[in-house]
Amino acid sequence: MEVYGLVGNPVGHSVSPALHEAAYDALGLDARYVTLETDPNRLGAAIEGAAALGIDGLNVTIPFKEGVLELVEPDETAARIGAVNTIDFSGETPTGHNTDAAGARRALTHHDVDPGERTALLIGAGGAARAIGFMLVEAGATVHVANRTASRAESLAADLDATGHSLDAVPEIASDADLLINATSVGMESDRSPVSASIFRPEMAVMDAVYTPLETRFLRDAAAAGAQTIDGAWMLLYQGVAAFERWTGQNAPVEAMNQALRATLGAE
Repeated sequence: MEVYGLVGNPVGHSVSPALHEAAYDALGLDARYVTLETDPNRLGAAIEGAAALGIDGLNVTIPFKEGVLELVEPDETAARIGAVNTIDFSGETPTGHNTDAAGARRALTHHDVDPGERTALLIGAGGAARAIGFMLVEAGATVHVANRTASRAESLAADLDATGHSLDAVPEIASDADLLINATSVGMESDRSPVSASIFRPEMAVMDAVYTPLETRFLRDAAAAGAQTIDGAWMLLYQGVAAFERWTGQNAPVEAMNQALRATLGAE
């Protein structure tokens, strides 16, 4: 039996087990996915223990995505982003990868949105924004980063070769943007949006990284303005797809994984 899992703290809320085990069941793989809630002071021991126990792969979530970098051999993408969310134990040395960027790209392309042809406004400057930002720049998009703390937006923008702004600049930037992505947690625990509803236009494609709830105020406001909307479960799905394909070398059963994910999230 192959064993994969998720290391983080906390991990009890994770939907990753349902996502991955749906893939194993669909393909008839003898594999299981477990959650490993780890003491933040013992991350190194946890990774060494996973390798010693023969675990085949791990996903990494908060608060360990940055700290695990020094415990694995990161690939170029993970090193540039500065975070690892997937570890592969198949080689002599554990390797670290970041599938958040690939997940965001595939979520857009699934909806026929080519980021390379877009002027993108990215809201947020944390880990998710960093991964999405690198993806957008690599794809060829013109990228503007806006954040509540302008200095953080400017710092991320400098790494991306983008422009950084405070949220006050969003209405002006949005007038020229045709791709808008929320990479903050705003909307997860309250019915709020990080931006005013007045900035949305029908010409926009709008994606939210928040997936609980699936229909955030951010997306409702965008839909009401006639914009194309992409909920956060799509990015979550495709980062899991990328991890599954790296670990197993097989094409992921995307539809089975999507159905399991949305059932777990309570979507109809």
